[in-house]
Amino acid sequence: MTSVRVERLYKVFGPQSAEQVRRLERGADQEDIRAAGATAAVVDASFTVSAGETFVVMGLSGSGKSTLIRMLNGLLTPTSGQVFVDDEDITAMSGKALRAMRQNTMSMVFQHFALFPHRTVLDNAGYALQIRGASKSEIAEKAAEALSLVGLEGWEERYPQQLSGGMRQRVGLARALAAHTDVLLMDEAFSALDPLIKREMQDQLLNLQAKLGKTIIFITHDLNEAMKLGDRIAMMRAGRIVQIGTAEQILNEPADAYVAKFVQDVDRSRVLTAAAIADPRPTATAGSSPDEALALMRRQGADRLFVADGDQRLLGELTAAAAEQARRDGRGDIGSVLTTIADPVSADTPMKNLFSRMSTRAVPVPVVDEQQRLLGVVTPAALFEALSREAQISAADAEPAEIKEASDV
Repeated sequence: MTSVRVERLYKVFGPQSAEQVRRLERGADQEDIRAAGATAAVVDASFTVSAGETFVVMGLSGSGKSTLIRMLNGLLTPTSGQVFVDDEDITAMSGKALRAMRQNTMSMVFQHFALFPHRTVLDNAGYALQIRGASKSEIAEKAAEALSLVGLEGWEERYPQQLSGGMRQRVGLARALAAHTDVLLMDEAFSALDPLIKREMQDQLLNLQAKLGKTIIFITHDLNEAMKLGDRIAMMRAGRIVQIGTAEQILNEPADAYVAKFVQDVDRSRVLTAAAIADPRPTATAGSSPDEALALMRRQGADRLFVADGDQRLLGELTAAAAEQARRDGRGDIGSVLTTIADPVSADTPMKNLFSRMSTRAVPVPVVDEQQRLLGVVTPAALFEALSREAQISAADAEPAEIKEASDV
């Protein structure tokens, strides 16, 4: 698998671009650069995308995100800075080497499909392989396989004009998948779709990523889309990356008033997960004595606690009543009086899914990872606190003039 690393990347359009970069490095702002007749589209961008990660670049129109993604595969030449695909610096590649890199390592999915109207769906899906010089049989096999992955099996001989917008976008995605590149660049790939089709494509991408584990860099201006798809999100403003973090980090710890303004209307219950709000409180073990378990409950101010083994795998739940009875019965440990928990919640359970659970039984809910290790518990109080928590930085300080939309660069 392939990683992508960006180091101090700048793109300035206009006269004396290299000099404008030096001015930016010395502290000049966007107004200073515009006064010189230039436009600073990307300013000092640095980040690393790990192999297999979905990294979303989020920003309003004019924030520089489209310029940024076009420098990642050499469609635009940076004014300054470097882009590494694994350890290869693509900013130092020849034109021939760049074309080979695009064919073999990094594919791109465009917003407006970019399909050939005179080619069949199968031919469109196999186009990158044709450019690479693959045999007809290999093109047909891999293109058909990719179309099947995106749900278009049986549509191979149709033409783009016979497909819906969502289906055409699936063909564009299949074309990228058929090339078998490790890295997918997706520039506003779903922005032109109707809301329902857009959600279907987002779900399709999540399912494909779970199977294929590509390194994906996804550009969007839709915050809900960014938070649904991204393992991490980079927030851009006026050419600069102002924050990088998980959806939960950006919601709970916005870097500045601009980011706080952006996230203030997000439905937190759909973004935050059980793991994000779980309290990693101490647990008892099956070998704990009733007295030890009761003392732990008193320290926690609780009438029950969860019990785990030495590897922190969840064994069950112990109530204060059961512990008191075990003590009266003279039991040496609590292992035989535990209540089995049939349905602990997984770490990635959306917070919204916990409301119905707690409405029927308002007690702490255990949160476990894939190995059934106990990560913590979610209490009713923690659930409602997370839902109602406001951003720590007031969005009122954001400057409206810098939040308005403009033509993207």
